[in-house]
Amino acid sequence: MGMMQEFRQFAMKGNVVDLAVGVIIGGAFGKIVDSLVQDVIMPPIGKLFGGLDFASYYLPLNGQAYGLPLAEAKKAGAVLAYGNFLTILLNFIILAFIIFQMVRVMNRMRATFVTREEEVAAAATAEEILLLREIRDSLKGR
Repeated sequence: MGMMQEFRQFAMKGNVVDLAVGVIIGGAFGKIVDSLVQDVIMPPIGKLFGGLDFASYYLPLNGQAYGLPLAEAKKAGAVLAYGNFLTILLNFIILAFIIFQMVRVMNRMRATFVTREEEVAAAATAEEILLLREIRDSLKGR
């Protein structure tokens, strides 16, 4: 089997396609959560903590950048941009919570579906067992 044929076989497996779709949807979902955090959640939180944008909070490490906007402070020297880190951390926590909720719902749906399948299988098995017993009994009578 040639390398191109093996690659085509690998690329067309369901798992690879599912993974690609998941990555694309995850990227788009990440942008939605970024917007939710930066545009909806962080402004009220920032207002509670002094009315400033969290992303602009920093500590200058060179001592010369006090009071400057973050972009200018970075040009002046090294800064510890802890506000941006807090924004990204909050973004991650919200994203993880949303994904957790989605997995919970999917697990509940799967459990309900599996339980129903097991009930149907048990009912079918019971009928099969009865038929097999009848066949066994009729064979014993011969």
